[in-house]
Amino acid sequence: MATEFNPDAEIIRISTAGSVDDGKSTLLGRLLVDTDSVYEDHFENLRRTSEHRGETEVNLALLADGLKAEREQGITIDVAYRYFSTPKKRFILADTPGHTQYTRNMITGASTADAAMILIDARHGMTEQSKRHAFITSLLRVPQVIVVINKMDLVEYSEEVFREIEAAFRVYSQRLTITNLSFIPVSALLGENVVTRSEKTPWYRGPSVLERLEELTPEAKRTPPDVRLPIQYVIRPDQNFRGYMGRLESGVIRKGDEMTVLPSGQSVTIRQLFELDGEVTEASAGSNVLVTFDREVDASRGDMLVRPRNLPTITQRIEAVICWMAEEPSSTAKPYVLRQTTREVSASLEEVVYRFEVETLHRDEVGSLKMNDIGRVVIGTGRPIFMDTYEHNRPLGSFLLIDPVSNGVVAAGMANRVNASEVSNASREKGLVVWLTGLSGAGKSTVSDALVDLLKREGLDAARLDGDDLRTGLNSDLGFTPEDRAENLRRSAHVAKLFANLGHITLCSFISPLNADRRKIREIIGDRYVEVYVRASLAECERRDPKGLYKKARSGEIRQFTGISSTFEEPESPDFVLNTEGVSIDEAVQVLANVIRKRLENH
Repeated sequence: MATEFNPDAEIIRISTAGSVDDGKSTLLGRLLVDTDSVYEDHFENLRRTSEHRGETEVNLALLADGLKAEREQGITIDVAYRYFSTPKKRFILADTPGHTQYTRNMITGASTADAAMILIDARHGMTEQSKRHAFITSLLRVPQVIVVINKMDLVEYSEEVFREIEAAFRVYSQRLTITNLSFIPVSALLGENVVTRSEKTPWYRGPSVLERLEELTPEAKRTPPDVRLPIQYVIRPDQNFRGYMGRLESGVIRKGDEMTVLPSGQSVTIRQLFELDGEVTEASAGSNVLVTFDREVDASRGDMLVRPRNLPTITQRIEAVICWMAEEPSSTAKPYVLRQTTREVSASLEEVVYRFEVETLHRDEVGSLKMNDIGRVVIGTGRPIFMDTYEHNRPLGSFLLIDPVSNGVVAAGMANRVNASEVSNASREKGLVVWLTGLSGAGKSTVSDALVDLLKREGLDAARLDGDDLRTGLNSDLGFTPEDRAENLRRSAHVAKLFANLGHITLCSFISPLNADRRKIREIIGDRYVEVYVRASLAECERRDPKGLYKKARSGEIRQFTGISSTFEEPESPDFVLNTEGVSIDEAVQVLANVIRKRLENH
């Protein structure tokens, strides 16, 4: 059947699976041959190979089985990709192995599929392997499923056999999340109902396999409208251009759109938008794009562009279903790296909730997962990730777990629950006390309030502890003598330490004018302490005077006021100096936020 190549036709990605000898590779070979997708010299080589093996007909399965071991054993081991086209569609076929020991390979091939073809041998009916393939297809939320009941010629094209297998599959699939389901009786070896409809199944009125494939819809057309653009590269060819490149995983972006950069929360507007062929005004899901902004921002690989009012969940704790791919079993005591889109963060496997018994759908309580096991787990991350559930948005809900020593992939996962309010064990270990010291009016409270908002948008558990607030509650019994001031700071330090031990990033806004007191605070809090000197000159603080305190101090209404009638000692060795003169609040907040992020990463 001669076909005409259409470069503008939609691309459909199809995952195939079947048990041993179900004829999966033969079916793919038949599709390739009957759509003229095999070069003559390649086909002639297959004819000679088949003849050499003593076969009277060309073995079409050899077209799909590319590995030497596959040809020798007559089975599929690794994922093989084959390509063919018709005037209506272009197809990428992922020929995935059906053996239990190659479950990880099947998941690899099906993870990006628009549709799945599951082959069943008409002689054997629904087997445990068929159930495994259906379960994995459902697990990966493959939206369109074609059940190909093959070798109908060996059961004399019996409608009864076909209907029995169809009924058994439908009963099993009712326990899964398979919705768009169709069944086709075929003989792949003889080409019946593969490309054209067969006269040998007059009782079947549906399409052939190829006709059904041409009816499929690309997954990209079903992606959610949420804009998700992970940044992969920062392009800086010269000092006058800075662009951000990545694959638009979902949604549509346009030139002039307002966007939010995660995790920083900075607002930008898209000034220029490029695709491969040049500048465009609009780009849709699946496009590789480069964008420039209306202003300079701190954004890098692993960050993400989203719409301000449509954010993903920013979290450090996810519940997910994973397929364990490593020979070494999973461990809750071992560190891993979680890679999701272009972002990589440290991670720990906090709990294995249960393992699926795929054939029966039972849930077994186990302490770890072994190679090819599929189970539900809880994962904590060292830094926030930006995630949707897999069911809602496949690219944003999928991830890999990587061994940080070997750099090998140990698991592939799909998030089925993300919760921004929960704090992981890794987060609890990284609570901080950021102690802002400086003159009244230097900007401590203003900066800390804005910083708390930013950190919360990133999914971090942040809070502000203010000296004035404690003075009206816990420390209301204290006055302003040197002894009472020291006691006020001591109590406040213990409260801040308690918050840090619970995993909070606590921003403490206190004048704390004496080095001796600050040393004591550092001793109380320990290595979770970050001292920030919020510096502004006395003249600038008096000019600002947000509470009118300097004016009262100058008139004598307030005695022992720091900076006027009481000493402020500049910190001897602060962890960071934040000069608030001549910079905006947003700039000051971004600078301090970067300090906190680096401290969390290195903690």
